Amino acid sequence: MWPDQTQLRLSNVGVALLVLSLAAGGGIMAATGSRAALVAGALAGLYFLFSIRVADQWERVAVLRFGRFRGLRGPGLFHMVPIVDKLSRYVDQRVRVSNVSAESTLTRDTVPVNVDAIVFWMVWDAEKSILEVQDFTQAITMSAQTALRESIGRHELHQMVAEREMLGQELQRILDEKTTAWGITVQSVEIRDVQIPLALQDAMSREAQAERERRARIILGTAETEIAEKFGQAALTYQHNPVAMHLRAMNMLYEAIKEKGSMVIVPSSAVETMGLGGMLGTAALGGMKAQ
Repeated sequence: MWPDQTQLRLSNVGVALLVLSLAAGGGIMAATGSRAALVAGALAGLYFLFSIRVADQWERVAVLRFGRFRGLRGPGLFHMVPIVDKLSRYVDQRVRVSNVSAESTLTRDTVPVNVDAIVFWMVWDAEKSILEVQDFTQAITMSAQTALRESIGRHELHQMVAEREMLGQELQRILDEKTTAWGITVQSVEIRDVQIPLALQDAMSREAQAERERRARIILGTAETEIAEKFGQAALTYQHNPVAMHLRAMNMLYEAIKEKGSMVIVPSSAVETMGLGGMLGTAALGGMKAQ
């Protein structure tokens, strides 16, 4: 069987013409009593059945006459000569999807991975796809699988995981260069999944956790350094400005006793240093005068 030829595909129009031819031949035979009319009607019906074909809107088919290409047919009704002509398989020109997988393929850093990808492609020149390649569907699948394995070997694991879009664009470019001569264009390639061994997954998880802990400690140390620097600057300010130191101490004391029911014990030396005794006495005298 010719590789591009599929099972016999009869049209509804040919079947209807066969029925009409048989009915007409039967009617003529009933009227004239001649069986030749029925035979002629049957032969005409069989001719219409195998010569009238239909291609859908998205389909094209090649007609070969005595093995020579005569042209493309479709969409719609078209005529062929039985026995003399034969048809290739009908070519679907819609966008199609092919699943491609590469199992246990080594990356550039010798890590075995399983990669699943999806290839979106379409036939833009039906004549080339029929005459230039025996089975373009299988050719697309095998080419995509080979290109996927080659691309995996040129990239490291972290690139494949983090830069899937770049990998898909590279595969699309490689495939499109190869399939353009076949009348086929590869619109896009999407990397659906990248699977790595479980042991390596655990190791990568521990590495990521350790990296996060290291960053957390660095951030904490940086914060402590900044706080120490600010405290040093504040100490220099308070050293040369006793009033600011007293105001800060009074503010801290206020913050401690502003809540109801709280009690703070302050050493007498601290009270004398901050001059709170004199201020409290002045406040008391002011309250007595006001009364």
